Amino acid sequence: ENKKSKHSATGKIQPVRLYVKGAFVAQRRGRKLIHPRQAVLKLQNVNSRTETPFYAGKRVAYIYKAKTTKNNTRFRVRWGKIMGAHGNTGLVRANFRKNLPPKAPG
Repeated sequence: ENKKSKHSATGKIQPVRLYVKGAFVAQRRGRKLIHPRQAVLKLQNVNSRTETPFYAGKRVAYIYKAKTTKNNTRFRVRWGKIMGAHGNTGLVRANFRKNLPPKAPG
């Protein structure tokens, strides 16, 4: 019996999800200076600072849909990496290779 997979009510093996959904909340900023490549993210089911060290160093993908097709797809990806916690409520800081677009928060 495979202990890592989950069994459904019908007895079939369900695949294990290897990602966590999140939302881009804001860019990291101070009173005068904004760090455009650094984003503050809210991860699903992460509600305290003690839960965030697991995600430090993990990769982040911002996936969006573009107007034109490239490589037979309209989806684009911007990659980043989680740096650490932001505050005490489970928010994390992520450093992206390129700036996230202005329409990204939400």
